[in-house]
Amino acid sequence: MNNKLAIKAKDVMTQNFIKLDGLATVQDAINAMRASNCEVVIVNKRDQHDAYGILMLSDIAKKVLAKDKAPERVNIYEVMTKPVIPVAPELDIRYCARLFDQVGLSCAPVIEAEELLGLVGYKELLMAMFDAADA
Repeated sequence: MNNKLAIKAKDVMTQNFIKLDGLATVQDAINAMRASNCEVVIVNKRDQHDAYGILMLSDIAKKVLAKDKAPERVNIYEVMTKPVIPVAPELDIRYCARLFDQVGLSCAPVIEAEELLGLVGYKELLMAMFDAADA
């Protein structure tokens, strides 16, 4: 992989996520995730000075299910992670993997100039690495 062109986050990012408002309930998020067959919700910014948030299935399991809370009574903003740690679209996937390891992430939004372009996670990173090894 060292002699080949770098694979960048923008090359492997996915659109397999949904966007919701932080005031939506966790039950709304679960329903939308099931309907879209995705595991990540990007929480919209409230205004230009706000930050994106992120809600993953693991957050729901740890902060709602494990604490015996009713998903229809918990708002997304209560259990999401905010601000997100974004990655730049030009970032080499090897550095994405290092960032994930150092900070304890499993996925991150790809953001450029305040615009959400996609989502990159371990699945996308590893599939890209395997595809490059096969080439």
